[in-house]
Amino acid sequence: MQSTDVGDPAYFHKVVDCQWACPAHTPVPEYIRLIAQGRYDDAYMVNWVSNVFPGILGRTCDRPCEPACRRGRVEEANRAKPEPVAICRLKRVAADFKGDEVRAMIPRPKPGNGKRVACVGAGPASLTVARDLATQGYAVTVFDGEKKAGGFMWTQIPRFRLPEAVIDEETGYILGLGVDFRPGQRIESMKALLAEEWDAVFVGCGAPRGRDLEIPGRAEAAATIRIGIDWLASVSFGHTTSVGKRVIVLGGGNTAMDCCRSARRLGADEVKVIVRSGFEEMKASPWEKEDAQHEGIPIINFHVPKAFLHEGGRLVGMSFEVVRAEYDDKGRRSLVPTGAPEVRFDCDEVLIAVGQENAFPWIERDCGIEFDRWGLPVLDKTTFQASVPGVFFGGDAAFGPKNIITAVAHGHEAAVSIDRLLNGEDVQQRPPPHVNLMSQKMGIHEWSYDNAISDDLRFKVPWAAAERALKSIKVEVELGFDLATAFKEAERCLNCDVQTVFSEKVCIECDACVDICPMDCISFTANGDEADLRGRLKAPATNTEQALYVSAPLKTARVMVKDEDVCLHCGLCAERCPTGAWDMQKFLFNTPKAGPACRDGTPKAKRVGVTA
Repeated sequence: MQSTDVGDPAYFHKVVDCQWACPAHTPVPEYIRLIAQGRYDDAYMVNWVSNVFPGILGRTCDRPCEPACRRGRVEEANRAKPEPVAICRLKRVAADFKGDEVRAMIPRPKPGNGKRVACVGAGPASLTVARDLATQGYAVTVFDGEKKAGGFMWTQIPRFRLPEAVIDEETGYILGLGVDFRPGQRIESMKALLAEEWDAVFVGCGAPRGRDLEIPGRAEAAATIRIGIDWLASVSFGHTTSVGKRVIVLGGGNTAMDCCRSARRLGADEVKVIVRSGFEEMKASPWEKEDAQHEGIPIINFHVPKAFLHEGGRLVGMSFEVVRAEYDDKGRRSLVPTGAPEVRFDCDEVLIAVGQENAFPWIERDCGIEFDRWGLPVLDKTTFQASVPGVFFGGDAAFGPKNIITAVAHGHEAAVSIDRLLNGEDVQQRPPPHVNLMSQKMGIHEWSYDNAISDDLRFKVPWAAAERALKSIKVEVELGFDLATAFKEAERCLNCDVQTVFSEKVCIECDACVDICPMDCISFTANGDEADLRGRLKAPATNTEQALYVSAPLKTARVMVKDEDVCLHCGLCAERCPTGAWDMQKFLFNTPKAGPACRDGTPKAKRVGVTA
């Protein structure tokens, strides 16, 4: 194998598994260390720069970082259920315990640059674009049909998961940057918007249409059959305050979990979630399913809806076909009838949460914006630019429904594209990330970070008492960590961003690092191709998704090979090394945001304004 190019920003970035998995590349270990130090304002701002909504995401994020967490992986041998660091809940700690000083830490907008940008929709993607551009002197106007900013964070996520005050606070930080927010002003025509001569337009209007279920009885029993996302919005606005006594929720995603838990709080005596797929294949996050079950809501899987049953125009139940999953030799699943008799469940109301889809009735198909056969805009997947050069999309409006953190990531990239476009630079040329490596050595055996490794169980987040929480749609269920528990949970982080950096020039091949490594992840051996080398290490490196760290040839012609997959970043190799060939260096990775840092100063084309 060739020696590892540690100068490639992606190499050490990928070793920081949590940050690599986060769509917005939040520097997770950095803010967790700050929490452990009691620096909650700084921890909040590290988050705010990357993910924009720390308090919101600390309650609602889909947590792609947690399945990637190294602690969960290295504990697999010792536990039936690996326990990653509670990254999401620690994010909330930063938000809950920050002080008023945070307002002073938010950057002030630069003087106006004369450029005008319109954002359609006030969801997470649009607000991210607005924040990134408003601080750089752009005049940003955000249009939304609702009375408050937040998009689906406000309209669809129940208040028992996300209090309204948290949304108002974090959207307020953005609107306070001088953003012109136009509540209650829904854009009805893209042509009319483009005619207003904006310099750029960003579309972040989400995926506002829930899928229906057209099976027998749908029309006859329509009065008590509701589309899940519309029903959640009605609950959020206070228009819906009650529900039937027996409720069936159809669907296996997070929207279905929000529907069933909301129905329980609005007075339903009996709530069931019924899903076509198997329990493990449901799209809902594992913790969302656990929360629903914790509240006594059964999830019935492998049942395909066949008909809405009605009597005299009144819904009385549903019938289902029982199926099982079969897989072909390529792993593709099909649902096959078991032959069992159809199953009937009685109900008074049904909430349909079987998916969402994009709807752009306000974008005329002759305005120059191309759409694909699924009704999605044709976009450049790197720049988020549409076929009309000055129009960009992001969030659910871009590639279909995802989640808040993905929408934030889209917003950052679209803001970079807009900034480059309006400064006459090629939007296809993306600026490289900012990276830094800094030694953490404070003495021969002392580091500037806590490297005590212990096999600690993940700490649980306390809940409000069930008898209180289930009586109100507005009582927040999860109470968050107190500071003592937050510190103990933060200490579970393995500091994966503090890298083991090797210098072959001073290595004397004494193998002291090999002897002391608790994970047997360091080997000195003859070089070879990757497959051969992975099998000859002291402990075979089986995870090919994580690269090997391979040195240049040493004096004996051997190479040092380190398995990055299971390294604990404990620093014992660096402490033991007699020559300092190993050093623990903190790797900081920041993606560039809109502004001078994202520009290269070499304009490719001068173009300002949006034309179809």
